[in-house]
Amino acid sequence: MKLSTEISIEPMKHRIVYGDGMLFLGSCFADEIGNSCKGLGFNAVVNPFGVLYNPLSIANALHRLQSGTPFSSEEVIQVGEEYYCTFSHNTNFWNPTKEGLLNHVNNELEKASLCFKKAQWVIISLGTAWVFCFQPTMQVVANCHKMPSRLFERFCLSLPQTIQSLSAVLEAHPDKEFIFTVSPLRHLKDGLHGNQLSKATLLLAVEQLCNNYQNAHYFPAYEILLDELRDYRFYKEDMVHPTEQAVNYIFEKFVQFAVNPSEQPAMKAALELRQMLLHKPVFPESEAYRQFESLREQKREALSAQYPSVLLNALSAK
Repeated sequence: MKLSTEISIEPMKHRIVYGDGMLFLGSCFADEIGNSCKGLGFNAVVNPFGVLYNPLSIANALHRLQSGTPFSSEEVIQVGEEYYCTFSHNTNFWNPTKEGLLNHVNNELEKASLCFKKAQWVIISLGTAWVFCFQPTMQVVANCHKMPSRLFERFCLSLPQTIQSLSAVLEAHPDKEFIFTVSPLRHLKDGLHGNQLSKATLLLAVEQLCNNYQNAHYFPAYEILLDELRDYRFYKEDMVHPTEQAVNYIFEKFVQFAVNPSEQPAMKAALELRQMLLHKPVFPESEAYRQFESLREQKREALSAQYPSVLLNALSAK
């Protein structure tokens, strides 16, 4: 007896291996999957501009990573009376000074740009087709930074607009493989019907991209959560975000879809070491914990020797 509608997912022919460079960009779902990869020692950069939601902002971020053009003081906006940011970043980048902001965002840009140019994989999680445009400059923004709504015009991208913005990225980087997902998180501020229209636009756009470009692939995170995990026990209390259990389930599906099976032994060893690295001792001065530390160091050395492409420094990151 089947008690759920299982999504059939055919793995990609060419898949990720340790040592491949990966860039995760987009909604907070990109954070979840990207950080899971980082936690297993993959060479992954995750949302260097912070969480991004709409296709235009994601495409602009990719163009910026390719050009590497530093952010200038003319792009800095004041948030309230105490902070500064840019319309290309999310609220995590708020800084009390212009100089501090520019140092931070340009340092992150320099590192991320270098990684992007070397990356073989770009994983994009699209959140919504709704965009906000800053009226004084007619600039589409990645985040409104809690500024007054009267300063922005809000509209939903059409299907041709969505396809055009992402097609330009694919055509500019035929050497990279792109994996698209549509975030299963519902944007309830749009209303349930508005959210469905937005998601439909994104799904249709990605379908067209995958038909038009050999380096474009679709991973059905949206369908897994909404159809296969069709139960509110897989959602947090806000009834929008997936639980840790649901994220782990979808990540396992992503691994089957996108990661070469040959990497399974390295992933298992990396996970075991990660769990040891994150272990918090009750009695750190005890003999038992000293033995644990010795065993942990042995496992670290063994992993480094057997699987040198695993990034050990990332295993202890939360």
